[in-house]
Amino acid sequence: QVQLVESGGGLVQPGGSLRLSCAASGSIFSLNAMGWYRQAPGKQREMVAAINSGGITSYADSVKGRFTISRDNAKNTVYLQMNSLKPEDTAVYYCNGFIATPRVTTYWGQGTQVTVSS
Repeated sequence: QVQLVESGGGLVQPGGSLRLSCAASGSIFSLNAMGWYRQAPGKQREMVAAINSGGITSYADSVKGRFTISRDNAKNTVYLQMNSLKPEDTAVYYCNGFIATPRVTTYWGQGTQVTVSS
């Protein structure tokens, strides 16, 4: 009954920016912790950034200072602003959320491709 839909991925040159969005829909009581993960070809999925219900954020060391996670609770949406992109940021980016319906369950989006290349 709950869906997470990512958007905003694409092809960008090194040094460029992208903004990913993750919209939650369905029978939602509340959004708890939300996060962005990524998975590059041949690698394990890794956490990129997370934000809890109080707005406290955490980031992977590889993206600190370049990426910013934020949320709009009124819109049930989480964002990932990505600046100064590097080729090594190329991956499929997934949204993850702990969502109460009211039972708290973790959900995943379908993923959006981000490619950083000249």
